[in-house]
Amino acid sequence: MTAFFRLMLACIVLAFAASPAALRAAATADVIEKTGTIVYVTGGVGEEERAALKAIEKQFNLKLVFALKGGAFISDVLVAIKTAGGKSVLIDQAQGPIFMAKLPGGTYVVEATYEGSTQTRKTAVGKGLQTLTFAWPGKLGVDTPVR
Repeated sequence: MTAFFRLMLACIVLAFAASPAALRAAATADVIEKTGTIVYVTGGVGEEERAALKAIEKQFNLKLVFALKGGAFISDVLVAIKTAGGKSVLIDQAQGPIFMAKLPGGTYVVEATYEGSTQTRKTAVGKGLQTLTFAWPGKLGVDTPVR
């Protein structure tokens, strides 16, 4: 794990333990994002990044994981999270196989689009972590599990 990433992770953990204002001050836009009142993070390319995200996942209530059906992780998934009534609350591109958000409690529709194929899931989030896994068919020679 690079020293910069370790430093940023430490800032994130401390910021989540403190306040939203501290979170904004301690984290860079590359690590933690915010849209309106929703805080989210995306990444997980490589084992070290996945471990770092695992360490802070309890600070979020929605975790999305993206992979091919054979198990290989993927990124560049377009994520759209909407209220049950259809109002968009978050739209962004996943920068890795993991996308986590802290949403107000309620029911949401999550749309994940990879290479033109969209999958939709309805989920209820509250205080605990809700994890949704999206898997797409792999391409010949590409769908190899990541270890």
